[in-house]
Amino acid sequence: MSNLKELCSGLPLDPMPSNRGRDPSVPHAPVRTPNLTPEEERLALRNVLRYFPPSHHNILAAEFAQELRQYGHIYMYRFCPLIHMRAYPIDQYPCRTRQAASIMLMIMNNLDHAVAQVTTTLTYCTQQLTLFYLTKTIEMTEEQTLVMYSGHPAGLFPSLPSSPRAIITNGMVIPNYSSREQYEKMFALGVSMYGQMTAGSYCYIGPQGIVHGTMLTVLNAGRRYLGSDDLRGRVLVTSGLGGMSGAQAKAAVIAGCVGVIAEVDEVPLRKRHEQGWLMEVTSDIEHSKRSKTPLSLGYHGNIVDLWERLLTEYERTGELLVDLGSDQTSLHNPFSGGYYPAQLSLHQANQLMATDPARFKTMVHESLCRQVAAINKLSEAGMFFWDYGNAFLLEAQRAGAEVEKEGGGATEFRYPSYVQHIMGDIFSLGFGPFRWVCTSGDPRDLTLTDDIAATVLEEISANVTERVRQQYNDNIRWIREAGKHSLVVGSQARILYSDQKGRVCIALAINQAIADRRVSAPVVISRDHHDVSGTDSPFRETSNVYDGSAFCADMAVQNFVGDAFRGATWVSLHNGGGVGWGEVMNGGFGLLLDGTEEAAKRASLMLNWDVSNGVREGNQPRPQKRNCKPPQVWFILGSIFQMPEGTTLICTNNSTRV
Repeated sequence: MSNLKELCSGLPLDPMPSNRGRDPSVPHAPVRTPNLTPEEERLALRNVLRYFPPSHHNILAAEFAQELRQYGHIYMYRFCPLIHMRAYPIDQYPCRTRQAASIMLMIMNNLDHAVAQVTTTLTYCTQQLTLFYLTKTIEMTEEQTLVMYSGHPAGLFPSLPSSPRAIITNGMVIPNYSSREQYEKMFALGVSMYGQMTAGSYCYIGPQGIVHGTMLTVLNAGRRYLGSDDLRGRVLVTSGLGGMSGAQAKAAVIAGCVGVIAEVDEVPLRKRHEQGWLMEVTSDIEHSKRSKTPLSLGYHGNIVDLWERLLTEYERTGELLVDLGSDQTSLHNPFSGGYYPAQLSLHQANQLMATDPARFKTMVHESLCRQVAAINKLSEAGMFFWDYGNAFLLEAQRAGAEVEKEGGGATEFRYPSYVQHIMGDIFSLGFGPFRWVCTSGDPRDLTLTDDIAATVLEEISANVTERVRQQYNDNIRWIREAGKHSLVVGSQARILYSDQKGRVCIALAINQAIADRRVSAPVVISRDHHDVSGTDSPFRETSNVYDGSAFCADMAVQNFVGDAFRGATWVSLHNGGGVGWGEVMNGGFGLLLDGTEEAAKRASLMLNWDVSNGVREGNQPRPQKRNCKPPQVWFILGSIFQMPEGTTLICTNNSTRV
């Protein structure tokens, strides 16, 4: 408790902590190459020194300049907290309000080394100032809102008790300047940041955050491509065991198949094995096809080499060792550590991207072309491949690989995205990744909320159509079996795909359980940004929208705004995430259930909007946009005149709805 109070008491300036530099025992992001001019370097220093009194500038300026030149960003390692960053029980946070404490808990869960792949990419002084604003008892009340500009706390401002306690924006850049090159410069200057998705809204829960969606994707891929629910003996080959991609191994086993996941970095490979998310580490690709029981194999090596080995084996023996294929390398960030070319070792690649970025980019493109060539030949032999929304096909196209679809639209490639062929239909029914975190940290609370959710879904599923019932049955099976799969990493969290009615009913049932003291502490509800209405992303979430509006971002922005005034505890809106900077707009929320009638009202209002906005606008073919002619003007005016209290008129690009 005392360490938490110390962490939240503001920047330690009198005296300052010693400068320990980078901690070599934890993972770090690759060195960045922003190519700043001398004047821009001075500007970056001025930007960061404004957080400190002038008396400290002489000491700090020199070491911050060294960090900028050495790592391409100022991290302020001197101010890295010594406390173990994790989700502590909510009552341990020195906050005046439970809402503020819940935000702190979620931030610290994001920064837990067990949860996140790299937790050292934040600027440490802004991190501590954020926690300071949330906990300073003479300031943070339920009539104030913390405003966050791309990681920078702008301060506390008066608001209503019904308003969010935090408003977060990340990477809100003027569109014409939203390029990768501009991002590197803005990040180095300290004026913008990459919010990614759930991490940028303080709702990241580690690989469990995507394991259920990945399981559903694999299960429905088997139904679509292989014509069967029974995936025993079927082999899925993919890549990535770092952050969210770490879910693939567990998801393959739950779906019933054999998952072979390539990972070039031994650190996350061993981490997932030690956490129980990966069953074996091997280089024997034939072992996978012999197994008739669910199995996850970590292949320590480059995914390109694995695809080429599979192709060589097929050409040599005629035996196709893979049935399903995908990829989850971080190709939204291909030239700064998200993708490692097959021509180089991990160490060589990290060196080259810092010393010769242009040469590294060329090698990434060459590697992508090799990868696609092998995938194309294996697909012609009978393997089914899909893009997992990580910008794989987009970057492969830019590299010159053969991924074009003859006669295809702007968002279509030789292979479908998993939204186009698999998950889009599920989204259109309103099903998406709803999640919750038990702030007590008590596993018994999580077990009870699992049972509450399963019971709610079983009751609803008795009165739905056959098409919807299959989704309910998949999710009831998931939640009933979730406990035995050891999914928890960090906070006591759970994820579950549910539709609008299911989410509302689960939230209300959990809130009642808190009121009845069956659940011992408040529960934070949230969702992945990769959902029915949270994201406008033409190469992922909205890739199955074909009327030309896939490149419009009204849905995500309206979602962010609508959640804010319908009761969310905090809301966020990001540029970037999943497929890359300038390629997507996405938003999220957190809402604290504390057992009160007010919390129930907020949950009902906000969750209904959060899903229906997308079902209406995002993941089914959108209505054709029209010019605002007089009849439509009269419709808008008539809608306003007839609006009952408690409703909102939504206008986007001349389309209207109440």
